[in-house]
Amino acid sequence: MRAKDLAEPYPFVTTDDEAVAAARLLAEQSLPALLVLDLDGQPYAIVPGSQLIRQLLPAYLVDEPQLAAVPVVGGELAERLGGLSVAEWVPRRLYPPQVAGPDARPMEVAALMARSHCPLVAVIERDGDQVTLLGTVTAARLMEHFIRQA
Repeated sequence: MRAKDLAEPYPFVTTDDEAVAAARLLAEQSLPALLVLDLDGQPYAIVPGSQLIRQLLPAYLVDEPQLAAVPVVGGELAERLGGLSVAEWVPRRLYPPQVAGPDARPMEVAALMARSHCPLVAVIERDGDQVTLLGTVTAARLMEHFIRQA
């Protein structure tokens, strides 16, 4: 079995989409990570949900956990997304997409997930400068594959 055999369609947003729409997609579909494509349809970023939450929090709350006990209205956090594009909310340099070729073996995809702490790997095919997204492999899909092998 290869990555192309494990790859499945996965919801995505583009860099130009509104950040609040991306947050809704993640929440409403209970996604483990957000897949962001650029305007050419190529993987731009893959961001675990925990890191998207981190992007919502003021830095002082992340740095000083005891301050997190102070009540904050949820709407205040959502307001931080107002007017931001996905590219502004999740800079690529912080969340480069984890990608594998179509012929990558499941263990290679698993090792990539483990190294990157990312529950999602985009499976891409390159043809010169052209990149085509074939689908994604989630941690759940990989786990299913490995358990079936046992």
